[in-house]
Amino acid sequence: MSKKNTLMKNASLLMVASIVSRIIGLLYRRPLGQVLGREGLGYYAYASNLYAILLLVSSYSIPMAVSKVVSERLALKQYKNAHKVFKGALLYALLVGGLAALLAFFGGRFLLPRNQQNAVLALRILAPTILLSAILGVFRGYFQAHNTMMPTSISQIAEQIMNAVISVLAGYLLIKGFAKDETTHAVYGAAGGTMGTGAGVLVGLIFMIFVYLVNKKTIDKQMQRDENETEESFGEIFRIIFQLVTPVIFTTFIYNASAYLDSYIFSSIQGFHGISSKVISEQYGEFSNYFITLINVPLSLASASASAMMPVVSGNYATGQKEDANSQISETIKLTMFICIPAAVGLAVLAHPIMGVLFPGSTRLASNLLRFGAVSVIFSALSTITNSVLQSIGEQKTALHNAAASLVINLVMLALILFIAPGVGIYAMLIVNIAFGVSMCILNGRAIRNYLGYKNEIEDSYGKPFLAAAGMGLITWIIYHGLFILTRRPSIALIISIVVAIVVYMVLFVIVTGTKEEEMKNFPLGTKITSFLRLIKVYR
Repeated sequence: MSKKNTLMKNASLLMVASIVSRIIGLLYRRPLGQVLGREGLGYYAYASNLYAILLLVSSYSIPMAVSKVVSERLALKQYKNAHKVFKGALLYALLVGGLAALLAFFGGRFLLPRNQQNAVLALRILAPTILLSAILGVFRGYFQAHNTMMPTSISQIAEQIMNAVISVLAGYLLIKGFAKDETTHAVYGAAGGTMGTGAGVLVGLIFMIFVYLVNKKTIDKQMQRDENETEESFGEIFRIIFQLVTPVIFTTFIYNASAYLDSYIFSSIQGFHGISSKVISEQYGEFSNYFITLINVPLSLASASASAMMPVVSGNYATGQKEDANSQISETIKLTMFICIPAAVGLAVLAHPIMGVLFPGSTRLASNLLRFGAVSVIFSALSTITNSVLQSIGEQKTALHNAAASLVINLVMLALILFIAPGVGIYAMLIVNIAFGVSMCILNGRAIRNYLGYKNEIEDSYGKPFLAAAGMGLITWIIYHGLFILTRRPSIALIISIVVAIVVYMVLFVIVTGTKEEEMKNFPLGTKITSFLRLIKVYR
């Protein structure tokens, strides 16, 4: 199988797992919101954001980092060194993950906004999960480096199922057992909701350990065949991890820190203007739990593409094959935009019914956030891919500088908007969220052009998919409103409209781009898509 087909197959596998996981996440958000209430969702969001920041430092980038370092050694057939990196990364994860877990448990009250201290209990329950996630990340990165995406895919789905079940159940039980008034209802509901996160990660880790033990004999045989005479010491491994993994982690930390810092600035400045903590929590709860949750569905596909791309690009770059690396980057961007551009258009066009059907507890605010903020999917997806490219070719410091510059722009913009026009409220978060993605795309794109000579294929990668998506959006809007007028049932009108939108986009995409049947088969679920397009005579 060619490198291109291997990349597309692995990316497709991770994409399917990601979309299944995100759909499960969407489905459980509705009962979770009903159990916790708007205020409880706010505390849940503040605890989850701080947890996410500590997770970024300790483990979020470990799968990508381990995948890069191990894949480079596998490309050079250094199997013993590859396994030593795995062991060294486990020790690194134990140390950094353990410290981050202790910080979350004992220092959370100092890191949370002063007027959001009711989220402390939820954060303390999340603390042990940070350590478990760090270890899980090492196992996932190790198997991804072997171009084996199935273990990661299955563990992601298992993790999300357990998360969904335990989050709702534990939230309900804690509220029943301890809630005495509206405030304690919110506090214990948020605490119960975070229990699901830990249960999910634990299940994922147990599965990955099982997969490793099943493959242990094969791994040992690989190492026995290793004829490389230069075996790296653990001291060298730790130096590599410190010099490579740490910059990757801090790049991703800065890249994602905007969520926590934005929430802190938003809460503090709005509080300064005299807005109550309850109102702030409710607004931020809708932004974080509804808007962000929805746009993260297509964005998870970009992360899947980046994970599949990294070991391939790293291997090509390590062996001096820059043209092949550029080809893989181009294919990854095309694949990601093929999905993310129509997803952004669809979310904007159907914002109101999507929010109403999935989250009945949401208000008009959430619908407007989705309508105006859906465009961020495109910029965030592209910035994720370009960030991964820079990490793949060893330019972690460049990625770090770009992320830091974008973060500064983000924070300054947010503070200025809220001080000058406090009435803008949560929409200020939306504006800076888009600005951050745009800044990352511009800076990363320039850097990749300098290091690899890569040129973006604007027309094929963005222009044509957008043209097909625009036609889809217009037809979808007409069909939804027509069906709603006839049925007065938003759920029925929404489901039919989404199905029609997918079909219309596929047809328009083939017509506009001229994608051949063999090329379409390389896309996610490409064989099934091709069969359907043949059935309706798009392909003959």
